[in-house]
Amino acid sequence: MPEFSITGDIAHVIQIAIAPVFLLAGIGALLNVMTNRLGRVVDRWRALEEALPSSDEDIRRLLFAELKLLDRRMAHSNRAIALCVLAALLVCVVIMFLFTGLLLHFPVTQAVAILFVATMGLLVAGLLSFLLEIRISSKTLRVAREVLKREL
Repeated sequence: MPEFSITGDIAHVIQIAIAPVFLLAGIGALLNVMTNRLGRVVDRWRALEEALPSSDEDIRRLLFAELKLLDRRMAHSNRAIALCVLAALLVCVVIMFLFTGLLLHFPVTQAVAILFVATMGLLVAGLLSFLLEIRISSKTLRVAREVLKREL
């Protein structure tokens, strides 16, 4: 008879763990987007760095200004990625606690709640850092439009 109870308990924990697993999948998708954006920033950095030696002084000043912005974007992207990875790790710990609590008959409700709140805090901080990177990127595009308007 206890075997059915254990099976039922495991099924219940699996049902409870589904929400964190979906959260983990969502964070994974966000990380994919963030790392792709970081890759594009790094590619742009390398292209500008390659163009520096052959540029005249005026162009070099513009390139350095853009490199500064790219540096800020990379910093925000790296921070966003790190925070979201930490959030994903905490989701994994939450799932581990759920199953460990069942197997060891140990109350994990408070620990799971605290870890989940910490996960959401890290995710919010990561998304805010990502938003800052996007804002810097948008400002760069506006500057480019202004330059184009002057050229026309």
